[in-house]
Amino acid sequence: MSVRVGLGLASFPFSGAAAFRRWVERCEASAIDSLWQTDRLASRDGYLESLAAMAAIAGATSRIKFGMNAVVASFRDPLVLAKQCATIDFLSGGRLLPVFGVGAEHAPEWRAAGLDARSRGARADEILEIARRLWSEGRADFEGRFFRYRDASIAPRPVQQPLPLWIGGMSAAAVRRTARLGTGWLGGIAAPEQVAPVIEAIRKELAATGRHIEPDHFGATLPFRFGSWDEPLVHRVAAAQAALATPAIDPRRVIAVGDAAAVVERIREYQAAGAAKFVLIPIARGDSEVMAHTERVAAEVVPAVHD
Repeated sequence: MSVRVGLGLASFPFSGAAAFRRWVERCEASAIDSLWQTDRLASRDGYLESLAAMAAIAGATSRIKFGMNAVVASFRDPLVLAKQCATIDFLSGGRLLPVFGVGAEHAPEWRAAGLDARSRGARADEILEIARRLWSEGRADFEGRFFRYRDASIAPRPVQQPLPLWIGGMSAAAVRRTARLGTGWLGGIAAPEQVAPVIEAIRKELAATGRHIEPDHFGATLPFRFGSWDEPLVHRVAAAQAALATPAIDPRRVIAVGDAAAVVERIREYQAAGAAKFVLIPIARGDSEVMAHTERVAAEVVPAVHD
């Protein structure tokens, strides 16, 4: 089983574009497996748009893989989304790792765009089915509740065939969506004991459908900090996670704080739960702090985890 560690960004932590490029170049020069961008379209905090960020990373690198954790499919047009992903994968030589979700019910994008959050799952199902057909066949006819296409086509198609189509989310609907359409699953911010039953449920659903997902195509997301729980930044992040968690869970189970051994130990817990791919999100602000965390992941965590 291939166990790999990537680094992810939520809100933009750098002083500007030049610092972001330096960080990407440093990750490219290391053994870090992949880079990930959180998808947030409507926010007062700075977030890079996921697909545009993937294109920028593709142009600045030649080795490292990259993905969206997770792009909210319900907010996107399926033809445009499929074309963007195909183009980025084509130009990068097959390094895109797209992950798709449906978005939180109370996400600000629903109000900003005047969309009904109650239909987000059904919209996402149609969007992903259309995209999957376009990537694999190059064309799609589709008649659905939300979208209708006649002989829609894209070229060039993705280099990767099939293009990875990972699903995010912990709900029963996400489990069914993963088993029906997915080639992998990436959990959001959740404890190992929450991840384990979801992976098990996906495997049971796959057995019922007759589809197969590779054993190492299950992943977990882990915010971390090389530091102390007493730090104000850690307190703020822990409080935010506690407020968002449903059901409630101790923030210390979804955040790793301490030295490299503490991070590796938590990764081992996720491995025991069935995960093999990891997106580590540094709890760090500013160019030097993010880079220092990156250096330590490359030097101390990656060698301990990669097989």
